[in-house]
This record gives sequence, structure tokens and C-alpha cells, in this order.
Amino acid sequence: YEARKFGVRSAMPSSVAARLCPNLIFVPGRMDEYKKASAKVFEIFSRYTNLIEQVSIDEAFLDVTDVWRDYGYAMEIAKLIKADVRREVGLIISAGVSYNKFLAKIASDWRKPDGLCVIHPDAALKFIDRLPVKAIWGVGPVTSQKMEALGIFTGKDLREKDLSFLVEQFGSSGLSYYNFARGIDDRPVRTERIRKQVSAEITLSKDEGNLNKLEDTLSELTDYLMTRLRKNDFLGRSLTLKVRFHNFKTITRTQTSNSVFNEKSQILKTAESLLEKIDFNHQTVRLLGIAIGNRLEEDTENMLNLGDMDELTPRLL
Repeated sequence: YEARKFGVRSAMPSSVAARLCPNLIFVPGRMDEYKKASAKVFEIFSRYTNLIEQVSIDEAFLDVTDVWRDYGYAMEIAKLIKADVRREVGLIISAGVSYNKFLAKIASDWRKPDGLCVIHPDAALKFIDRLPVKAIWGVGPVTSQKMEALGIFTGKDLREKDLSFLVEQFGSSGLSYYNFARGIDDRPVRTERIRKQVSAEITLSKDEGNLNKLEDTLSELTDYLMTRLRKNDFLGRSLTLKVRFHNFKTITRTQTSNSVFNEKSQILKTAESLLEKIDFNHQTVRLLGIAIGNRLEEDTENMLNLGDMDELTPRLL
């Protein structure tokens, strides 16, 4: 947080961060320690509810619909969790409390790093009105620029647009933006997340422009991907190649097959074919990635989940 005033942010390349903040101190990551701490934090979550949807190593949704009355308010559960984590794990966490996932997520980001924000149903629309559109779930830099070009700068501006306009401009995402602007998010907290894809990627030790060497790297990457596919018991019909150039421009190319990608030779041949079709324009490559998606069981699971929606209920992030 001390570095953010220099423009340093999460997921930024270290070379860019170093230019923005010359006195920045880099420390090596300790993923094993992070996993241990995460396990302790999630154990604390489980003391209060068993409806936990893990989003990442350090983020989760908790549905406290059935237990919040035992504590008076959902906010009290958030306070207890924050105190338990600080006392037992030595970490500071932020919590957001609201009646759906969209608002709980926004609330959790509102007062970091040691925040607790509650968005009551009666105050939801007023809160959303003040939000910049870039803070709305699913609105990335490109979409926010397009919205601003259309005169949509805040949640209030977004709510003033009708559904047909939003769908015309943003496709299927238009319905989500329409609902979010009205404080509507019917997605339940799912205790088991369905894996949409399995991927593997590598940042090269030095930028590379030789196609043969890049294909050698793809072969090594495919071995790692095969291990991950077997570990996750994953079968998919689409392969996506990810290429990041030396200037951090990133492109993806996808090929879908009628059969699943489950053999190294098949995956490698497809990845090499996609790589050979890319116009490098004399650019060197710093990162390569391969992902298998379009999960075999996905269509069936989506049909089964259609009737799985529930009413808006209090949720704790």
C-alpha cells in the first residue's frame, strides 16, 4: 500500500513497478507459507458457516443466511472473523457485507486494507449511484472506456440505460450490467466451483524471437499441462495459446476440436500450428501459455444448474 501512491498496483510487471518506484524493495514469494496461512483463515471461516465459495487463495464468499440471527447482525460475524484472523494468524483482512455477491465484493474493496463495509438493501441503489463504472463487476479498462464514450460514468448513468441498449452495445454482458446497476445478483454461493479450464504458462528467462526455440518451450509447457490435466481429471475440446510480447502486449488464439485434447502430440501439434500463424512483426516473446477449456461435462452441468438459483439473501464476503 505504501508503493501505490507511486502508481504501483497488483499484477504489474516488476520492471514497470521498478521504474515507477526506484526505491521499491522486492522480496521473494513464499507460496508454501501463503497456502498455510490461507488454510488457517479458511478454517476460521468454517467456524461460522459451511457455505463457503473460495474464489482464490485469499478471497471467498460466505453465505450466512442461516446463522446471522445467532449473532444479531451479519456485520457481527464479519467483526468476529476479522478479530480471529488477526489474533490467530496475524493477518489483517477486509470484509464486505451485503445481500448478494456483487455488492459484497464491492463492499470488501471499499475500505482496504483493514476495512469493514456494510451495504444495506435500503441503501444499495444510493451506493451504486456513486460508483464509477470501472468498479462494477465485469467492467474492465476497455469496457469502461466504451461506457464513458457513451456517456456512462457512474452506476446511476448505467441504470438510466434500458436493457435493449446495453445488450446492443455489450452483448450478453449487457444483462449483467443492467442487473448490477439495480443491485440485482442472483448467483448463489457455491461450495464447489466448477473448473472451466486448465492452463500452464511460463515467463521466459529472456525475450525470445526464434520460432524453433519457442516450439521447444511449448513442448516443455505441454508436459506440465498434461500433468495438470491428469491431476484435475479434466477433459476439454478447445485449446488456447497465449503469447505475451516484450512490450507486454498479449494475444490469444483458440482452436476447438470435436474430440477432447488428451494426448501430448495432439496438444503440441495444435499449439505449434497456432503459434506459426501469429504475425510476430519482429517482436520478441516473453511469455507463453496453453489452456485447455470447453470442458467435456460443461454443457450438461450448465443445464443442471439452471434451476439452482435462489432468492437474494444476506451474504458475507
